[in-house]
Amino acid sequence: MPVNWYAALIFLVIAGLASIVIARIDYRHGPVTNTTPPLKGGSPWFAAVTFDVCGTQRAPLPSNALATATQSFFTTGNGVIAISPKKTSDAGDNAVFGKFVSSYHGLTLTSTELQLPASTASKTSTSGKTRSSKTSKSTTYRNGDKCPAGTKYAGKKGEVKVTYWSNAFSSSKKSSTVQGNPGTLRFTNDQLITVGFVPAGTTLPKPNGAIVTALLNASSTTTTPTTAPSTTTSAPSTTSTTTSSTTPTTAPSATSTTAPSSSTTSTTKAG
Repeated sequence: MPVNWYAALIFLVIAGLASIVIARIDYRHGPVTNTTPPLKGGSPWFAAVTFDVCGTQRAPLPSNALATATQSFFTTGNGVIAISPKKTSDAGDNAVFGKFVSSYHGLTLTSTELQLPASTASKTSTSGKTRSSKTSKSTTYRNGDKCPAGTKYAGKKGEVKVTYWSNAFSSSKKSSTVQGNPGTLRFTNDQLITVGFVPAGTTLPKPNGAIVTALLNASSTTTTPTTAPSTTTSAPSTTSTTTSSTTPTTAPSATSTTAPSSSTTSTTKAG
């Protein structure tokens, strides 16, 4: 009797059944919840990005915020990326720059190639000021290509480079350069990212002041509501103390019916 053959057959059947069960569990309940921020459905993060081609910072990418209820990564056109995971596979360590790039139509970024959408490639920005030309085609830059005429590094060979600062508002945070695939760069809150096509050895600058200001405004907007509840809580407690001290002195029977109920109501609302 071919015992080994039957044993192998039984093993394959068991393994197949096990994989089906696991797949059904994942399908019904989804993957295990990620506890590393940014969380699915949690407070959004923001990062600023700019594109520097041969010494000139391009205008911010136009808005692609078409369906923000389902988009995990998008920009509203001011150089700021909203990082708001709508599914677990976009949260935590999965919140990476490459997911924003792949979701933006016409934008390509690898360690050897940078392609900018037509609307961005036709505009340039210097110190936050924008001027436009009449180019309608997208522009692609590959390692070894020469910088175009009219740029700071015209005629010099360039290469793709991505530099980032993990927090725009911390003076202690130094810049770092991505090694390898820039798509794996993990987002951090209030991060600055400069994507460049420049000659080897060139130091990339931070995004310009207008973009950093937009990042500050976006971050401030999300934190403002958290301070409101503290004011509401303090008011009822003061009223409650004053009522209890004056009630017994004036009219015991009338006040004891009215004052306690109003005092109880205030306490309930505060809770």
